[in-house]
Amino acid sequence: MEETKFIWFNGKMQDWKETKIHFLTHSLHYGSAVFEGIRAYETDKGAAVFRLKDHMKRLEESAHIIGIKMPYTADELSKATKELIKKNNIKSCYIRPLAYYGYGKMGLATTGAVVDVGIAVWPWGAYLGEDGKNKGIRAKISSYARPFINSSLIHAKVSGTYANSSLAKMEVINAGYEEAIMLDKDGFVAECSGENIFVIKDGIVYTPPTSVCLKGITRDSVIKILSDNKINVVEKQITRDELYCADGIFITGTAAEVTPVREVDDRKIGSGSPEKITKMVQEKYESIIHGKSPEYMHWLDFV
Repeated sequence: MEETKFIWFNGKMQDWKETKIHFLTHSLHYGSAVFEGIRAYETDKGAAVFRLKDHMKRLEESAHIIGIKMPYTADELSKATKELIKKNNIKSCYIRPLAYYGYGKMGLATTGAVVDVGIAVWPWGAYLGEDGKNKGIRAKISSYARPFINSSLIHAKVSGTYANSSLAKMEVINAGYEEAIMLDKDGFVAECSGENIFVIKDGIVYTPPTSVCLKGITRDSVIKILSDNKINVVEKQITRDELYCADGIFITGTAAEVTPVREVDDRKIGSGSPEKITKMVQEKYESIIHGKSPEYMHWLDFV
């Protein structure tokens, strides 16, 4: 990890190396924290954060879902994020806000536990590698199922839930693949370890319904891009064999951005190269995040 100089923590700018937490921090033991993944990109007008307000609203909603009483509003955290980017004098970065139960109480109950909130920013390139972004990645169906309704609160980005994603990710990495595709409890495609998934067949783009996956902000952005380009997007249950027979597959997320999938379970997808709809979405998304598409400028918060 490439360090920056400052982290925003509980309303103050603190030195990166001096921002520490106690060993008995509640959420470290029980996973009861909520977080976001956000990116800022370099543009002709300086650094710009992609859909900052939407991400902070989702952080606020995640906290509300699991019962964390946030000491800061989404607007305050958005302002703090831009101040932090400016303070660190950074042009593009990954942004990680985190709200969690801090030190002072132990045991499963969170009653009376203090809530701490921090934001960190640092440079981070292509999550799945530049080669993967350009040529596509190899994915594998994981043996770990995606948490389902009533097993967890699947529309909140809760830190503890991501132990499931980490297990799936490491399972496929150790088997020689770049990303895990996770099925729901009924065996239908849900999402990847940290991304939403889109499947292209005969000019139509399919994606799992949000009843089995996170309501991704990049996912929402891509659906808008596809719709604006007159490409039909259908939410439906997708079987694993439909993946094998797809013309193209791509995955989306703040970290992964728009990344093609060239292979699933050792089956080549389509021609084995990014399909034309995937290329179009990638190119348009890159144009938007770097401030080159005026019609989507409202998605950018300039620092």
